[in-house]
Amino acid sequence: MTTRVAVIGATGKMGRLVCDLVENTTEYELVARLDSTSDLSEMLGADVAIDLTVPAVSQSVVDFAVSNGLRVLVGTSGWSQARIDALGHKLKGRTDVGAVIIPNFSLGSVLGTAFAALAARFFDSIEIVEAHQAGKVDSPSGTAVRTAELMAAARAGLGPVAAPHIDQRARGQQIATVPVHSLRLAGVLARQDVIFGGSGETLTITHNTLSADAYERGILVALAATRDCVGVTVGLDQLIDLGLSGEVLDAAPAGAPAGPTAGPPAGPEDAEMEPGE
Repeated sequence: MTTRVAVIGATGKMGRLVCDLVENTTEYELVARLDSTSDLSEMLGADVAIDLTVPAVSQSVVDFAVSNGLRVLVGTSGWSQARIDALGHKLKGRTDVGAVIIPNFSLGSVLGTAFAALAARFFDSIEIVEAHQAGKVDSPSGTAVRTAELMAAARAGLGPVAAPHIDQRARGQQIATVPVHSLRLAGVLARQDVIFGGSGETLTITHNTLSADAYERGILVALAATRDCVGVTVGLDQLIDLGLSGEVLDAAPAGAPAGPTAGPPAGPEDAEMEPGE
């Protein structure tokens, strides 16, 4: 049976990519493309809504979709734990709708985050440096936030990471005690470095997104999961078998992006999925 799909934020870069994927896959039918001039009612008639807008718009899109019986795939970064909890409460007890929230569609990025969670138990000194294109409206990135949360969960019982002089603004924003430094630069798509320091050594886990092609496999995995989803699922790592012990990843909070947003709200046609997010 063909799944009917509506894409909200269809004229942004990620929106165009998702529309092309849907149109070139026989399992799906693209029935609506919404931009900032569209009425949300235009998504009605779809089975699944894909939200690729911006943080200031995303919640209203998701609320409208689930209120009208559509399952929804959220590809917009910046969802706080409070938003996720509220959405979970709204969906509690319902079996006809659900939401899948993906901070990062890149399989390589998801693996990098999983590797960082595994390494976090062996180092007390940990920092994250993430870089994205200058137009990205939220920082720290949703991927950096989820990475920090997963590492903190893996370190449960070990205490906070060592983060000296964190009261100084140049030391970054602490997420789950991990300092996170955000770069917003022209010429960058997406990169994350998780840096571990130990006695006489350092370890760096790097993921570098070179093109939007990196997102395609993850988008299709997430879209397939959304067709029958119930409740709220956060993270591509919850949808694929990483071949790792479940203890580290399952210990992580269900939440994703808790970082603040910055910059003026943009319309869905200006939306940029966080590269790799």
